[in-house]
Amino acid sequence: MSDFWSTFGVDLHLELDSAAGRRSGLERALRDAVRAGRLAPGVRLPSTRTLAAELGLSRGTVSAAYDQLVAEGYFVARRGSGTEVADLEQRAANTAPSPARAAAPRHNLKPGSPDVTTFPTAAWLRSVRRALNTAPADVYGYGDARGRLELRTALAEYLGRARGVLAEPGQIVITSGYVQALALLVTVLQRSGTDTIAMEDPGLPFHREVVRRAGASVVALPVDDRGARTDLLAAGALRSVGAVVVTPAHQYPTGATLHPARRRTLLDWARTRGGLVVEDDYDGEFRYDRQPVGALQGTAPDHVAYVGTASKTLGPGVRLGWIVLPPHLVEPISQAKLYADVHTESLGQLALTDLIASHTYDRHIRVCRLRYRGRRDLLLDRLESRPANPAPGYSLHGVAAGLHALISLPATGPDEQQLLARAAEQDVALDGMSDHWHGEGPRTPGGLIVGYGSCTDRAYPAALDALASVLRIVPMHVR
Repeated sequence: MSDFWSTFGVDLHLELDSAAGRRSGLERALRDAVRAGRLAPGVRLPSTRTLAAELGLSRGTVSAAYDQLVAEGYFVARRGSGTEVADLEQRAANTAPSPARAAAPRHNLKPGSPDVTTFPTAAWLRSVRRALNTAPADVYGYGDARGRLELRTALAEYLGRARGVLAEPGQIVITSGYVQALALLVTVLQRSGTDTIAMEDPGLPFHREVVRRAGASVVALPVDDRGARTDLLAAGALRSVGAVVVTPAHQYPTGATLHPARRRTLLDWARTRGGLVVEDDYDGEFRYDRQPVGALQGTAPDHVAYVGTASKTLGPGVRLGWIVLPPHLVEPISQAKLYADVHTESLGQLALTDLIASHTYDRHIRVCRLRYRGRRDLLLDRLESRPANPAPGYSLHGVAAGLHALISLPATGPDEQQLLARAAEQDVALDGMSDHWHGEGPRTPGGLIVGYGSCTDRAYPAALDALASVLRIVPMHVR
């Protein structure tokens, strides 16, 4: 068996079976390439002279092979245009079917995503062009594990201005998103002896698994309508924790904002115990009743690792996040990032730099804030305007900020599983609260988590009508 690599405009790996003879071996290799789809319909083949020279065969051998495959219908010879691969109907029967994708829900009210159709494509393209026109050559090579200095400088200014974060460019590490940032932090903490992390209960189960896979144990930190119960950090199992992960601006999934007194308690714990607060500011820019709540990090920069991303402001596909670190963590986190993936891709960093420096990023966020506020208002309006029902008891929480709201359920029913089953029947995608609790099995009270970022503007009103039909019980009490 001999292997040849043909480079006739497209790369193609051919395996010629020398035992079958030169012509037969070439025919079989080309025939197999067509059947397997490696030579697609319409691909123009090299001239017989070119392919003969590349494979070390005579031109007559290649011509004879081409003629045979034309006769069999694999190739098409066009006068003046050379030889092309034919479009064979039977290829479909010889190709394994691709895995079936689950159909998208008709009414998508899943939380956790922005409306990606609002991505500022034109502005992003302009930023990419400007960035590439002025980028130094080293942008195409290996870079600083912390990320491009241009982006870290722009973020230091933006985060200070918009989120109250105190940071120098040297304190910032660029990541591929929140998940990588969390994994890096836990890895470094675990290596330094901090192997127990407190995380909000309820909270996103995927993030708990990220912490566990990075080598640490997770302890539940209860959440109520004032946010995380930071007053419990000095008691029970929580006494052993060395770091706390919180979503203070808009807790997920309850929607609570961390109360000022509990913010102070948390930071006092960090200063007294030498602990680390990991601040997940996942949708902190989207506040609707007043100015966004400032970041915790601004009042205790030596004890808080602030994590933000472009996932909710631009889209998860951008894969850009950042950690603003206490000085003592900059070097170990940079090393962890280096050995994780060397550095985050550079071109997107420069595009985001330009977007921030030109204030296009600010304008985009303001536009999105107005759009999401309109959706929040429509959610309230639709659910409050329905006729009264003999079995009231729903409450709507967390509507002052963010991209989701929590509907708590009446004690008399229906329960969460009944409502989710009813939603599935009507092709409404929602999340339930049950999976977000730390403990095993169902927990009460149940609830529905409604996202108003995933839908498009056009589809959103119909999705709310379907949600109201699922609930059947309104008006709602809003908290």
